[in-house]
Amino acid sequence: MSKDDLPIKLDVDAELEKIARRYKAASGVGINVLNLIGGQAENLLDRLPASVRKQLEGATVKALDHAMTAASKSRERVPDQASWLNTAVSAAMGAAGGAGGLPTALAELPVTTTLLLRVIEGVAVEHGFDPKSESVRFDCVQVFSAAGPLANDDGSDLAFLTTRLALSGKAVQAVIHKVAPRLAVVMGQKLAAQTVPVLGAVAGAATNYAYTSYYQEMAHVHFALRKLAIEADIAPEELNKRLAVRMKSLAPV
Repeated sequence: MSKDDLPIKLDVDAELEKIARRYKAASGVGINVLNLIGGQAENLLDRLPASVRKQLEGATVKALDHAMTAASKSRERVPDQASWLNTAVSAAMGAAGGAGGLPTALAELPVTTTLLLRVIEGVAVEHGFDPKSESVRFDCVQVFSAAGPLANDDGSDLAFLTTRLALSGKAVQAVIHKVAPRLAVVMGQKLAAQTVPVLGAVAGAATNYAYTSYYQEMAHVHFALRKLAIEADIAPEELNKRLAVRMKSLAPV
């Protein structure tokens, strides 16, 4: 056997470095949105009516349920698109949703969630995973448990990469209800940003652009780590610890 026939040794540390830098960079995509609307992420939810805040988690569960069905069906008719086209379409949807204030922003929520999930599924395919597999569908929903782009997150919260439930017929529903509370906060921030007076359409386009870019990057992080765990035969939990250490060593981007 010649040297050319030998399998290429996988450099785990180099791959983790790439993943860590991607995760770190993704955390900054919402900064321009916050600058645009002139506020802080933690104060955005206070702008929503109390009745909307109370219903946000339930609306998020419904949006995810709808997205799971719609995203899967759309794959039969529409192929995965380039990342720039996904963000462009999402920005246009956000502008339309923000133009009419809170009512149209709420109506746009399940549509945007479907697009985001479809984008996440497309990234799974890029990394060699089958989005029809229940375990991959499970992972796709789990990506939503990453802190949103408007959060002041330094990328150190990697819990979404290793939190697992027993895979069964109800696994996806279980993870939807597990993810919903955190995603409700994230989507609530988006809704609030879209309802900023005068800036509605602009803020809607900007938030959707940020959210699509962010979750696309989170999906790359998630599935790159899953693929690395398989190829390097290392437990995801162990890779997660090593990634967390590497994240802390990176300079701010």
